[in-house]
Amino acid sequence: MKFPTTYEAVLARVHQIDPIKYGRTRNYIDGAVTYLSPYISRGVISTKQVLDITLDRGFNPKSIEKFIQELVWREYWQEIWWANGKGIDQDLRSAQKDVLHTEMPTAILGARTGIHAIDQALEDFYQTGYLHNHVRMYLATITCNVGKSHWLNPAKWMYFHLLDGDWASNALSWQWVAGTNSKRKYLANQENINRFCHTQQRGTFLDQSYEAIAQMACPEQLQQTTELSLHTHLPAAQPLQIDPHLPTLLYTSYQLDPNWMAGTKANRILILEPSHFEAYPVSEKVIDFILALSKNIPTIQVFTGAFEELIQKYNPPNIHFKKHPFTTDFQGTGVNYDKIFSIRGDHPSFFRYWNKGKKERNW
Repeated sequence: MKFPTTYEAVLARVHQIDPIKYGRTRNYIDGAVTYLSPYISRGVISTKQVLDITLDRGFNPKSIEKFIQELVWREYWQEIWWANGKGIDQDLRSAQKDVLHTEMPTAILGARTGIHAIDQALEDFYQTGYLHNHVRMYLATITCNVGKSHWLNPAKWMYFHLLDGDWASNALSWQWVAGTNSKRKYLANQENINRFCHTQQRGTFLDQSYEAIAQMACPEQLQQTTELSLHTHLPAAQPLQIDPHLPTLLYTSYQLDPNWMAGTKANRILILEPSHFEAYPVSEKVIDFILALSKNIPTIQVFTGAFEELIQKYNPPNIHFKKHPFTTDFQGTGVNYDKIFSIRGDHPSFFRYWNKGKKERNW
């Protein structure tokens, strides 16, 4: 799957969604998934915008509930992030059990687990920057619950390569699989993988019952581990041209909406803060994708440096930005991002959040 970066191509993809088929087939590796996550994560489009366009096409919310839920899951994870901040970088609700190390199984890094569907998905991942959601869960359970790794560094490895890298969705999904953000761990066996990936493989270390997998020691194939070394290569800083008579709109790697204040003449700056990417590294492929998406915003300039450095060097006037957990150090006028539900705050379960939102929307 390729991910075009022009806004017209992104909108075309939104209009091509089959939300009913999505609900029936989304768990299969060849299911009718939308491939919109990189654009939603980067703020090019919003979950609300995707839903509004879909409903305008005549779909009834009750007939596409699974599709809407997947959009809302992203908002739910964001609200947990807002409520807990960097707390989501730690075991959130309970300590991960049966941990042997904090590294990555070398077999996963090298796409050599011996499970054909997983190894092929990993090779594709390194090429495309995309993973089917079910495969993400398989990789997390193999790494954490079978390979006995703590979830944090492996979650950073996946985030490093994902074009749709949203730290809340990624980290909290890994925690859900590892049992630190849920009541129990998520497990998958070879039969499950065969079903959803259309393979017929037998004899792997996962070709067992769920009960046996829950009790098994780390298999030989996953015992060799590698300490991760992830680094971001940001573009070199370039001088900015600031018009002191115009407002300043700040964009980030999570906020690249070309429609935001589109009719306003402004200084438009994509800020790439090194400290952010040191804490949460991404690959060169991801940086290139972010820069390509930013070209949908006319006159945008790129600033590599901290927010404080931007202020000291250029003192840009009348700063505006979209609020995000990574913009808490920004000063100026912050606006909320568009959401399907207006509900704010942490909720103990997705379905409590969902049911409250359904009442809000009268669904």
